[in-house]
Amino acid sequence: MSQANHLHFSARRQHLISLMQAQGGGVAIIPTARELVRNNDNTFPFRHDSYFYYLSGFTEPDAVIVLVATADEQAEILFCRQKDVEREIWDGFRYGPEAAQTEFGFDAAYAIDDIHQKMPELLADTHKLFYSTAVEPHLDTQVQQWLQEVRAKSRAGIGVPTTTVDVRHLIDEMRLYKDSIEIATMQRAASISGAAHARAMRTATPGQFEYELEAELLHEFRRQGAQSPAYGAIVAAGANACVLHYQSNQAQIHDGDLVLIDAGCEFDSYAADITRTFPVNGKFSPAQKTLYDIVLASQYAALACAKPGARYMDGHHAAVRVLTQGMLDTGLLDKNLVGSVDDAIASLAYRQFYMHGTGHWIGLDVHDVGLYRDIHNIAENKPYRHLQEGMVITIEPGIYVRPAKNVPEEFWHIGIRIEDDILITSDGHHNLSRDTPKTVAEIEAEMRRAT
Repeated sequence: MSQANHLHFSARRQHLISLMQAQGGGVAIIPTARELVRNNDNTFPFRHDSYFYYLSGFTEPDAVIVLVATADEQAEILFCRQKDVEREIWDGFRYGPEAAQTEFGFDAAYAIDDIHQKMPELLADTHKLFYSTAVEPHLDTQVQQWLQEVRAKSRAGIGVPTTTVDVRHLIDEMRLYKDSIEIATMQRAASISGAAHARAMRTATPGQFEYELEAELLHEFRRQGAQSPAYGAIVAAGANACVLHYQSNQAQIHDGDLVLIDAGCEFDSYAADITRTFPVNGKFSPAQKTLYDIVLASQYAALACAKPGARYMDGHHAAVRVLTQGMLDTGLLDKNLVGSVDDAIASLAYRQFYMHGTGHWIGLDVHDVGLYRDIHNIAENKPYRHLQEGMVITIEPGIYVRPAKNVPEEFWHIGIRIEDDILITSDGHHNLSRDTPKTVAEIEAEMRRAT
């Protein structure tokens, strides 16, 4: 790790310490994830906890961050696995406490086996415990044991924390605003993911199976250095595209099908989340093009709301209006039954064809942390919060047409979603996935470029 990154993570820990001090001070405990056994002595691929990584950059299992923020002391402490050359023969490199302290900029580091001895000492005479319960249940039990050890010394005048604060709530607000290093990492994740989508478009042919296109995505992710997918890819052809969380990816793709691909890689722990929809034969049919252009116009309407000061849901409302008008214009919704566009929105009639929200936060997690509502504004019934510079959202409207009475048959089994990753900037927004082919003309041109 470079010294710049070392200081970068330490600055985050110092910020959290300042937030703790603003609430009276105390001790924070933030664990990473555990390795989970898959079968016998095999484990599932390990992925560190996002909160832990955000504060450390440390990617090994069996580790805990402890931050001390009292009137008398500030300390950043790491507990991690002991250096073990024998285990490294089998499992690979591990830092050990001494190297980890230096490399990751902690004030102190200890072997994870020493945590039971150290924690009662660190918790003694502290005002608050900053800890998130029910995240790692095994640690909940240990924390209670440490507190009980401190409580047993009350006759000696040693106090125990009397209040527990959910430390993740504090970190959520920190993570909501991306800094320059995070933005550069997310741009790389989006660029790799966009290249994977373009590769899938170029290689798609009628008769393939969905999993063959998924393999093209995974190939491009790894070829360009992404460590893993950010989530299970959706490769949905024909009617499967009308299943929002379709992940079987087993069906054969037929001539004339649209293929909806929702996929993004994880690069250096940060996620991308991009969706594109394209015709497997390289040419949109008139009905497909009509609905596609409606969805694209709705995304442009939502993008116009992606700027500082706009409410988080403004983009959704703008997209819904365009989509609903398009549903009325094409006959997906019967004007004689649902009335005007305002009537169709008020009655939620549009939800027959568009039943999800238009986006979410994205960052270390594909559905990233952070409150969507201003929970402190009771007077206005907790309105959706304002977008601010440094936030990153997805914008992903869609239309999904299942066969139904009074629905024009030429639109049956068409599912379309268009999704991009959007950074809110001081003067508007920046589309991190802007280079991924998106318009009808761009997609058809990309598909003519056979690999």
